[in-house]
Parts: sequence; structure tokens; C-alpha cells
Amino acid sequence: MSGSSHLEDSSRLPVYFLGIGGPNFMENTEHPAYAKLVQFGEEITTKVKPKAVVVFSAHWQGGPNKILINVAEKTDLIYDFYGFPPHYYEYDYPNKGSPEVAEKVIEKLADAGVEVERVKRGLDHGVWVGFMAAFDPKRNPLNVPIVQVSLFDNEDMDLHYHVGQVLESLRDEGILIIGAGMAVHNLRDFRANRASNQTMPYAFTFDSALKEAATAKPEERREKMLALMKRDDARKAHPTLDHILPMYIVAGAAGSDVGEQLWTLPEKSLSWAQYRFGEVRTV
Repeated sequence: MSGSSHLEDSSRLPVYFLGIGGPNFMENTEHPAYAKLVQFGEEITTKVKPKAVVVFSAHWQGGPNKILINVAEKTDLIYDFYGFPPHYYEYDYPNKGSPEVAEKVIEKLADAGVEVERVKRGLDHGVWVGFMAAFDPKRNPLNVPIVQVSLFDNEDMDLHYHVGQVLESLRDEGILIIGAGMAVHNLRDFRANRASNQTMPYAFTFDSALKEAATAKPEERREKMLALMKRDDARKAHPTLDHILPMYIVAGAAGSDVGEQLWTLPEKSLSWAQYRFGEVRTV
């Protein structure tokens, strides 16, 4: 019995939370977080080797009680940002969707009583900017379908955690779940202190608290994750929850696997922490 269980576990894909910056990140190749995304992207393509990727971005919300799922096979890019140099709107990230994988996601969510809606939509910059670094089309192409799924348009952390739990079994089908966001994300303070190199205290304290919660024993993780936003520094670290909610989905999808903070860098009013839940299979 233990042998078959080990074999089953070794074939299960891990899940990732990737800290992904704004549009200018893709040209900031000297930033330490860029190198880390390159590193973890190579880990995914060479060791994890998924058949498809299901990704949750901080930049796509559905309805208060509804999740949207991209069912298109041809997915263009969405340039959902403003005020950048003209060439930023000419970037291309070759990608394809998968109606079949999308339907798997829809079936699991619908069976769990989650309202879903099929849409045809491109990839927003919360996905493709980071994927340009992690899965550079020339250096380290992903070459598998990418299906983007929205968050709810609410701040219900437990509901997002539940969505991850519902989708956990995708990992046994060779489908990689990625949450794309930021461990700490306060753009207001970032803009206000643009000329300063000072890192805000909450970037350190909330980053540390998130690590403690995300790497807790699996049976304690949900409670600790839900307690995070009750902290005094929580709304400084996340004035809105869109960039941290993908982490709740990933943590839910982790099941009995332990989380690991692969790397972190609190910087100004941000944190670039990267997480993986579960082991990278060796066979």
C-alpha cells in the first residue's frame, strides 16, 4: 500500500505562487526577481513538465459569486495598463488555450456548486509579463496550453481557498496550477515613495507572517492563512486583496503538501516572494 501511495504522490504536480511585477518588469532583467522567475520557469519546464497550466491572475475578477473561465484556444494578449512607452503594446507572448482543460475546470467547479461562466479572452499582463521571464519563448518555451481562470470579485479568502481545494485533483492529471500575484502589494505607497529606497516596515512583517502561514502544517494552514488579514499590517501590505488571493487558491490546491518559500525580497512597498507547495517529482 505504501509503495503505491508513494508512486501516486511522486506523479502529482506541485503548485506555485509566482510574484509577478508590472509591465516594466519584463525589461528589468537585472532585477533579482527576474532571475528567480527564470530559475523557477526552468524548473517547471525541465522537471515538472506539465501537460497544461491553469493560472489565476491578480488582474482578472469575475463576479461577486461567479468565476469566469477562458475557453478560447486562440488567446491574444491584453494590454491592460496605461502610460507606458509605445513598444510595450507591441510585445507578443505566443500562447494557446485549451477548451478541453477549461471544461475540466468548469466541471469540477460546477460539481462543487461554484457558479462559472465561459468566456473568450486573452491573457492579461498579470500572467504574460511574468511568463515572459519564466517561460521566455526563445530561451525556455512552455509549449503547453495555458487556461486562465478568474478570481471572484470579492475579498472572501475562504471561498478562494475552497476553489483551490476543488481543483486540487487537476494535479494528478498533469495540470499545473499557478497563482500569479504579489506577497505584498501597495502601489499607492510605491508611487508616493518612488524616489526613496526605503522599504516599508510592513513589507518585512507581512512577508514573514505569510511565510509562517503558508509553510504551516497542512492541517493548520487554512486557519493561519485566514488569520493573516486580521493583522494590523494587513491592509498596509494589501489595500486590496487582488494580489494575495491567488495565494489562497494555491494554498487550497496544495492539499496535504507542505508549502515552501523558495525565495523572497521585500522591496519598498512590495514583496517578490515565490512559493511552491509539494515536491518536484524526480522520475
